[in-house]
Amino acid sequence: MGRGRDAWHHQQEQQGRGSNQGRGRGQVVPNPSAVQQGHVPTESSRGDWRSCGGRGPGVGPSFPRVVSAQMHRSSSTSSPAGHVPGAVVPAMESLTISKSTPPLSSSSTEIILPMKRPDNGGTNAFKKLSLLVNHFVVKFDPEKIIWHYDVDVKPMLAPSDRHPVKISKSNLYLIRRQMFKVDPEQFPFDMTVYDGEKSIFSVVELPTGEFKVQLFESSYLVTLKLVNELRLSQLNDYIGGKVPSVPRDILQAMDLALKENPKRCMLSLTHSSHHRGDDLGGGIIASRESKYSLKQTSQGLALCLDYSVMPFCKPLPVIEYLEKQIDGFDINSFGNFKEKVEQSLKGLEVYKSHLNTNRRHKIAGLTPNGARDISFSIEDQQTGLVDYFKRKYDKDIKYQGIPCLELGKKNGSHVVPIEFCVVAEGQRYPKELLDRDATKKLKNLSLPSPTVRQNIICDMVKDANGPCGGQVVQNFGMEASKDMTRVEGRVLISPQLFAGAPRGKKIKINVNEKCHWNLVGDRCLVEGIKIDRWAILDFTCYGPYKQRLRPDFFVPRFIERCNNLGIDIGDPLHYQDARMNILYSEDGLRKMLEDIQRQSNEKGGGHLQLLLCVMAEQHPGYGCLKFVSETKVGIMTQCCLSAGANQAKDQYLANLALKINAKLGGHNVEIVEPLLRFKGEGDVMFIGADVNHPGKNSTSPSIAAVVASMSLPAANRYAARICPQDHRSEKIQDFSNMCLELVESYYKLNKRMPGKIVMFRDGVSETQFDMVLNEELADVKRAFQAMNYFPTVTLIVAQKRHHTRFFPMHKQDGGSSGNVPPGTVIDSTVVDPSGFHFHLFSQYGMIGTSKSTQYHVLWDEHGFSSDHIQQLIHSMCFTSARCTKSVSLIPPVKYADLTAYRGWLYQQVLDRQSQVSSRSSSSSAPAPPSQPSAAAFDKSSYRVHPDLQHSMFFI
Repeated sequence: MGRGRDAWHHQQEQQGRGSNQGRGRGQVVPNPSAVQQGHVPTESSRGDWRSCGGRGPGVGPSFPRVVSAQMHRSSSTSSPAGHVPGAVVPAMESLTISKSTPPLSSSSTEIILPMKRPDNGGTNAFKKLSLLVNHFVVKFDPEKIIWHYDVDVKPMLAPSDRHPVKISKSNLYLIRRQMFKVDPEQFPFDMTVYDGEKSIFSVVELPTGEFKVQLFESSYLVTLKLVNELRLSQLNDYIGGKVPSVPRDILQAMDLALKENPKRCMLSLTHSSHHRGDDLGGGIIASRESKYSLKQTSQGLALCLDYSVMPFCKPLPVIEYLEKQIDGFDINSFGNFKEKVEQSLKGLEVYKSHLNTNRRHKIAGLTPNGARDISFSIEDQQTGLVDYFKRKYDKDIKYQGIPCLELGKKNGSHVVPIEFCVVAEGQRYPKELLDRDATKKLKNLSLPSPTVRQNIICDMVKDANGPCGGQVVQNFGMEASKDMTRVEGRVLISPQLFAGAPRGKKIKINVNEKCHWNLVGDRCLVEGIKIDRWAILDFTCYGPYKQRLRPDFFVPRFIERCNNLGIDIGDPLHYQDARMNILYSEDGLRKMLEDIQRQSNEKGGGHLQLLLCVMAEQHPGYGCLKFVSETKVGIMTQCCLSAGANQAKDQYLANLALKINAKLGGHNVEIVEPLLRFKGEGDVMFIGADVNHPGKNSTSPSIAAVVASMSLPAANRYAARICPQDHRSEKIQDFSNMCLELVESYYKLNKRMPGKIVMFRDGVSETQFDMVLNEELADVKRAFQAMNYFPTVTLIVAQKRHHTRFFPMHKQDGGSSGNVPPGTVIDSTVVDPSGFHFHLFSQYGMIGTSKSTQYHVLWDEHGFSSDHIQQLIHSMCFTSARCTKSVSLIPPVKYADLTAYRGWLYQQVLDRQSQVSSRSSSSSAPAPPSQPSAAAFDKSSYRVHPDLQHSMFFI
C-alpha cells in the first residue's frame, strides 16, 4: 500500500472507526490443546511479527488480537468485550516461513481466528430499505446445564459371526428409542436428543455404563459415557464477547433440540424433515424439505428456518410403485421388465408388510429364481419359501413365479417376496431421472415468489409439528420468536462500465436498474481478439435432418455479429463433419483433432485458435472432447447446439462471441473507476479456489481448482490450475504449488510479480475456517516466503450454500419480481458478531426468491474497511466474461467452480479408461485400493496443454 502503520491508523482515527481492537489480519489465540498442556506462548518465544511476511519495506502490520490462556479457559475472569489486557505484538510461528519450517499442526502454540470487523459496518448507500429475514430470535435459560454423553452401539454377536454388519442410522435411532422406552425413569425420552451417531445430549443426568437393548430379532450393547457438562452461561459469555471461541458443542445440543420435534412428528430424512407434497407422477412426489439451523448473530442466538423442494419416492407397495415407475409394467409379464425392475429398485429401502415393525431394509437386487423355486435349510431340513411363509406368517404368496427381493446383501440370505414389501417413506429420488414434465413441475415448485416463500416460512415456525413445538425445546430451556427479524439494508451504487467503440475508443455505459446492459449500436467489446485461424467441427451431419446445422445460414451471421462486436474474424479455414460416436473414442478423437491442427498449420501458417464444435444435443461425450482438446492436443474449443445456431438470434450469437473472445484473451467489459484501494499501488492478483467432490459411493479423487487474474487494471483475464487430491478432502492439499504456478504465469505475462493478493475461497463452512486459515493460508505464505516473495494478502470466504433469506418489507422496494434489489448489502443484526461478515445481493432476481452471497473476511493485510471491500466485490461482479449483467458470485469464485467442474469431466474420462484397463488386465492382478491417496493420482493427466495454460479455457 506504500504507507506505514502510523499513517494507516491516522486515517482510521480521522474516519472515526472505533478502537484498534480486531483490526488487521486476524486474531491470534493460544491453541486449546497447548493451553490444556500449560504451554502458553510468551512474548519472547514469538520473535518478530514481520518475519511472517506479507508487507513490503516500510509497511508495518496491523495488530491481531492475542487472548490470554486464562481468558480462553474461563469466562469468569474475562475482561469486557473489545478490551484485551496485556496485548502484545506476537509473531505467528506458523507463518515464520522457511524451507525448514514444519507445517502448521495442532502442536503449534498459537492458532489464528478469523479477524473482527474493523469498524461498525458500512455507510455507503445509494438508498436504504427495510427488510425481513427468516431469522427468529431464540431465548434460552442461561442457568440450564446440558450433559453430553458419548454413545457406542455394538451388535451382540454369536461366536460364529466374525463380520458384524454396520448398523444403519435409522436403526440407531430405533435402538435409542427402544432403550428409553423400556426404562423411562432412568432414560426420560423428552429430556434427551440424539445426533444419530455418537452423541446424546440430556438436560437430566443419565446413568452410565453398558446396557443391553433388544430390537427386532437382534441384541445390542449400548455404552454410555459422560463427556462434558455444558453450561448455557458459556453461550452467554460468547455472545457477549467475553470468550473468543464458539461453544460448538452447546450449539449442537440446542440445534438438535430444535430438530427433534419435526423429526418425531414428520417423516425423517437424515438431518432434516419434510412434508408430503405435489404428485410428480411415476410414484414420485415433490415435498418440502425443511432446513433448520442456529445462528450466532449480532442480535443474539437465532433460528434460521427455510425449505427446499425435493423429489421423494411415495411410500407405496413395491408392485404399485413399479406400475407407476415403468411404462406398461405388468406383473404377469415380469420377465419382460426384469432389468428395468432391478434398476428401479436397487438401493431403495423397504418395510416388510407381513411384519408389524418399522425396520427398514435396503434392496440389494432380485433373486435369480421365482419364489416357488427358492428353498433354504432350517435345522438341517430343506424348506421351501412358499411353505415357510404359510407356516410362519399364515401368508400365501400370490406371485410364486417371479423373483423375490434380496435385502441387505446380495447373497440369498435375506429373501422376501415382492408383494410383501412397501417402499419406505422419506427417500430422495434422483432429479436427473425425472422426465421432462416432472422436472418442469419440480422447478416451478422450487422457485416460489418471495411472498409465497415468506408466508410458507411463517407458517412453518408456527406449526405445532415444527421446530418450536413439542416438549423437548421447552425442556432444553429454549423459546423461539414467531416473528421474522427486521434488518436494514443498504443499496450500493452500480459501477460505470467501459464498452468498446469503433476505431478503438472506449465509451461509458450505465447499467439499468436490473444491472443489465447490452452491446448494440456502436457498442462493442473493449478489446476484441483477431481470429485468423478457426474451423468448424460439425457433429450433426449424420443425425436427423431437422437437427443438422445449416452452415450457409449460420456462419455468415456469426461472422457478422463477431465483427460488429469488435472481433476481427474471417471465414473458417476448415469445415469437417464427424459422427457423434467418435466422442466415445479418445484415440479416434485425438487423431481427428491433430489432423485438424495439422491442416491449420498448412493452410493458415500457425496453430488453430478456435474450433467451433456444433452438436445436435447435449452429449455425454462432451467431457471427452474437452479432455482431449485441452490436455492432449492444445486446441481451444467452443461448443454450441444446432438449434440455437440455426436460429442465429442476435443475443445468442453475442453470448457465443463473448465466451470466445474471453477464451482467446480478449477483453469484454471494463470498470471505469480503478479497483478500490489499489489505484496506483502496484499489481494486484485476484485468486479463486474451490474443490469438487465425487459422490459418496465413488472412489474417485476430489478435484481442486485455483484460478488467478493475469491482467490489470481490469482483472478480467484469468488462468487456472487443476489438481486431484484425496477422496472428499476439503483442504486443497496442493494449494501452495498451484498458487506459485499462477504467480509464475503472471510474471511471464506481465514481467513483474503481483505485490498484493486477494484470495476468495469457495465451498467451506464456518467450521472449516480454522483449516483455511491455519493450514491453507499458512502453506501458501510459507511457500511464498521460501521464494523471498512477500505480497500482502487478504483472504475471503464466499458462501452460496446457506439458508438465510431476505424479503422487502415494502412492496415498492421489491420491484417487479418482489425481490431484494441488486446492490443490497446487509452487515448488521443478522451477521456473525465475532467476524467480518456481510450479505450481498449483486444480482437481479428475475424468478423465484433471490439468495444473497455471504462473504467472510478471515484475514486482511490491506486495511479494508467495510465500505471498501463491499464496493470492491460488488463492482467485480460486473466483470463476468460470460454475460452482460451483474452476477451473484464474484467472478474468481465462479471461475474456480467452473474449473473444478472441468476437472470432474476429465476425471470421468480417466475413470472410464481405468475401467477398460482393469477389464483387460489379468484377473489375478491385485485390486486397486478402494480410496487411493493423492500420491497415487497421476497429476499430469489433469494438466492443461501448455498452449492453453494462460487462457480461460474453462468458461
